[in-house]
Amino acid sequence: MKLNFKMASMENSTEVKEFRLLGLSDTPELQVPLFITFTLIYLITLVGNLGMITLILLDPCLHTPMYFFLSNLSLVDCVYSSAVTPKVMAGFLTGNKVISYGGCVAQMFFVVAFASTDCFLLTVMAYDRHAAVCKPLHYTTIVTASVCARMAIGCYIWSFVISAVHTGFTFCLSFCHSNVVHHFFCDILPILALSCSDIYINEIVLFALGTFNVLFALTVILTSYLFIFIAILRMRSAEGRKKAFSTCASHLTAITMFYGTLIFMYLQPSSSHSMDNDQMASVFYTIIVPMLNPIVYSLRNREVNNAFRKAANKMKVLLST
Repeated sequence: MKLNFKMASMENSTEVKEFRLLGLSDTPELQVPLFITFTLIYLITLVGNLGMITLILLDPCLHTPMYFFLSNLSLVDCVYSSAVTPKVMAGFLTGNKVISYGGCVAQMFFVVAFASTDCFLLTVMAYDRHAAVCKPLHYTTIVTASVCARMAIGCYIWSFVISAVHTGFTFCLSFCHSNVVHHFFCDILPILALSCSDIYINEIVLFALGTFNVLFALTVILTSYLFIFIAILRMRSAEGRKKAFSTCASHLTAITMFYGTLIFMYLQPSSSHSMDNDQMASVFYTIIVPMLNPIVYSLRNREVNNAFRKAANKMKVLLST
């Protein structure tokens, strides 16, 4: 009986061969302006994040744990923005907003996996800042290269496990009513809304995993920053306090942008969800935040600015010869 049930479930789940994404707007007059806008955002995202990775690789001064995690954050931002934005741009340009069943599965998997990785990288960066500010004399022995590698690998592995669970649970459902996704990409909640199966277990898994991961991450972040602020208040030097605050300001800004939208979207009852509000939040965390992160980390970061100036001067010398 169990085998027959599984086979029937698999047969029902493949009745929908493709999905139609409603996108952000069907207004003909807005398609070209939106295409241009999202193209510029995507180019800035790629240039900013790949540029940050290149600077960190080329400048020995940036070969520290903080910038190791930042380079991983930039890589993740590039990947999960690329999982969404090109399809959105193509929809604006051609009007074709259809995505295959397999394409939808892949898109959901990569978006959830790399958004989760972003979440956990921001968390381990908070621990890194805690060690740097609270235990500066022991920093190099606490946050070693092997520790950094293990934490980064752990972020990727756990995120891919989470994504596999969510994607597997979602696409084991039956989709036999409609294939129109009220969203601009294959996100979990809009796909669940299309199912003619009972999604109670899916909602429990989504809420439980989401709550656990966000609360765990925020607990680590808030605890780290509590000790950081205590350490800063105990500093006698005003210059030392200013330097400590400046090293944490970019990270705090990135945390606020990312976690704010995630909490708004996922940690609320399903009865409170509005598809329009969710779309705006999704635009922010999948498209806008990956563009802003390299800007946030470079605006008031002296080391990044110095590395950029050195790279620019080298480029001028090469071009002039």
